[in-house]
Amino acid sequence: MTNQAQDMQLPYHQIPDYPEDYSSGNIVGRIIDGLGYRYYWATEGLTAEDLNYRPSEGGRSILETLQHIYGMSEMILESPQGKPSIRPKDFSIFPFEELRQKTLENLQNASNLIKGKNANEISRFKVTFQRGEKQTAFPYWNMLNGMLSDCIYHTGQLVVLRRVNGNPQNPKVNVFIGKNRQ
Repeated sequence: MTNQAQDMQLPYHQIPDYPEDYSSGNIVGRIIDGLGYRYYWATEGLTAEDLNYRPSEGGRSILETLQHIYGMSEMILESPQGKPSIRPKDFSIFPFEELRQKTLENLQNASNLIKGKNANEISRFKVTFQRGEKQTAFPYWNMLNGMLSDCIYHTGQLVVLRRVNGNPQNPKVNVFIGKNRQ
């Protein structure tokens, strides 16, 4: 299968149709979908040179940023499943293509789990970290200002870093409409 054919099978080539109502779960799901679309296009067509690009000696490379986003995508999925986020983990074991696919699938699965949920159901979601036997739980509010916002922030960094490295994102991406201009 060519990379282009594989890309067309990955989630978020375009943002899904929006839900019929503005329920709590649908709003959070839509935010995740927006992230998925942005991430899809921020990572589409990255080269080995891009993945190794680092803006400064002490800064994260694009690949390291992708690993960080992947770790957060796991947490975004684990929370509505009631699962703790077990840390630390090593995400450097995944090659770029697998990291990208897993991140997009995590976002799609999390969105699907959350859509249709009401405020009361979402209020029962917890963001739980586990290190060894110790668990620390936070309300789902922390997911919104934490992992979701951080993923959007870092996805924007990817767009800037790849442009600085000479491989800009597809100029037809339209985050407002959620699909690329023709």
